[in-house]
Amino acid sequence: MSSSTVGVGADDLVTGEAVALDLPHAGLGLRICSGIIDLVVGFAALWGLQWVAYSLAGAGDDALVGAAITIATISAMVAIPTTFETLTRGKTLGHLALGLRTVRDDAGPISFRHAVTRAMVGVIEIYGCLGMPALICAVFNRRAKRFGDLLAGTYVVRDRQKVALPPPPQMPPHLAAWAAGADIAPLPDALAAAIRQFLSRTGSFSPGIREELGQRLLAEATPFMAPAPPPGNHPEWVLMALLAERRSRDAARLERDQALRAKVVPPDVLEPGSR
Repeated sequence: MSSSTVGVGADDLVTGEAVALDLPHAGLGLRICSGIIDLVVGFAALWGLQWVAYSLAGAGDDALVGAAITIATISAMVAIPTTFETLTRGKTLGHLALGLRTVRDDAGPISFRHAVTRAMVGVIEIYGCLGMPALICAVFNRRAKRFGDLLAGTYVVRDRQKVALPPPPQMPPHLAAWAAGADIAPLPDALAAAIRQFLSRTGSFSPGIREELGQRLLAEATPFMAPAPPPGNHPEWVLMALLAERRSRDAARLERDQALRAKVVPPDVLEPGSR
């Protein structure tokens, strides 16, 4: 399977600004453990609600008893899981225990529509068949999706995944003088994010893709620089100098703002060490 975005793999999630997101899907083992927890809790809620319904309607006729048990069953299997997963933005009790979360295929948070679709399909594949269809589907899906995920357009990610931020790009020494004297306007957020990600992943691109993407990003960033960078420099050097200089200027601006704030705003008498 190929990707239509240069430099982005087929398994990457891509935002509208063509920035790939790295949200690792939950493995099959975690999905099974989470499913077992949800299954046990679900059956416990089902039995409890059915017992309450039978106790309240036990003295009535058979139609009343059947209606009460049906309502209890729908509540335990659909209503409660849907409400819980909607309010927690994609978490079931099993997800909470194992650090997982259900997200849309575009990595966004799920809504009520996604939660109710997963719950209704789960009545058959999880409760009706004790999870066997879900297990078989997850085994053959690259993101370990069950049938409910396929219909809802969702999948499960590891919510407690540690994020390792790449080191910031350093200023190329031979471009330091040009960057210090250049007028560099703030970059659009999407362009700045694309440049940062490109520089952090250059080693994963083929030479042709790396050159093409570097030239493209430099062409988009050139209108924000005056004068233009010295000719003959590699695009990656210019992009590194651009981000490094912007970071340096932003840090200096924050320091000036903090110093001015300290002069104008009186110290907080409740803050430790202010007396």
